[in-house]
Amino acid sequence: MAGARAPHPDALLSVTDVTMRFGGIVALGGVSFDVGRNQICGLIGPNGSGKTTLFNCISGIYRHSRGDILFEGQSLSSLPRHRMAALGIGRTFQNLALFRSMTVRNNMLVGAHHLGRTGFIAAALRTPATKREEAETSHRVEILLDLLDLRDVAEVPIESLPFGTRKRVELARALIGQPKLLMLDEPAGGLNHSEVDDLARLLRQIRQQFELSILLVEHHMSLVMNVSDKVVALEFGMKIADGTPEQVRNEPEVIRAYLGETEHVAA
Repeated sequence: MAGARAPHPDALLSVTDVTMRFGGIVALGGVSFDVGRNQICGLIGPNGSGKTTLFNCISGIYRHSRGDILFEGQSLSSLPRHRMAALGIGRTFQNLALFRSMTVRNNMLVGAHHLGRTGFIAAALRTPATKREEAETSHRVEILLDLLDLRDVAEVPIESLPFGTRKRVELARALIGQPKLLMLDEPAGGLNHSEVDDLARLLRQIRQQFELSILLVEHHMSLVMNVSDKVVALEFGMKIADGTPEQVRNEPEVIRAYLGETEHVAA
């Protein structure tokens, strides 16, 4: 199951032979996989396997040394990072990147900035087109406040909120930008068992309601195996498995990487 493969012509995201080096250290060694449309893809691997490095390559934080990353057939290799959101790629971070002194609502509105089309002068003059854009954005905010159970804290500064709520705010900020691909970096980190179960239901609902794809980096194996349509496993920067959750769960290389013995990876 390991090794590179040609990108699927209908894939939303195609990672092909991506290599990343930091000096003499190979962080990614020719990783290839596809993410289909309206698909949840889990990206797993032990600490140091290259998951976050790969995430950073896809979202433009790092520039990979070799290979290519295609989004709807367009190469992301030389695309500036600030163009990713407009292209249709939204992301959350393991270490929350919110504006602590701003309210939940205003943090969400930051994520919609790239959707504005009328320009500074039109906004200053309050043209009809500007008002329509503002009304559409406000409508999306209201939908997400309800979906993510944030309405009661909409006007509360981020710094006053617990960690689990902040994670929902960052998810809302990514979603308001209307992404086609939602990249989630450790969304279950710091959550209790009940909150993880709620997150699993929420991810399925988000995929269905917004008809988007999700690329999920997560250490919580049960969450990944329960919500993913496919799973890609990395170890030491190399792909060791790529398939359905059941296939990957029973792949000897994955079992060895996680457990060091012949047992099943927990469902």
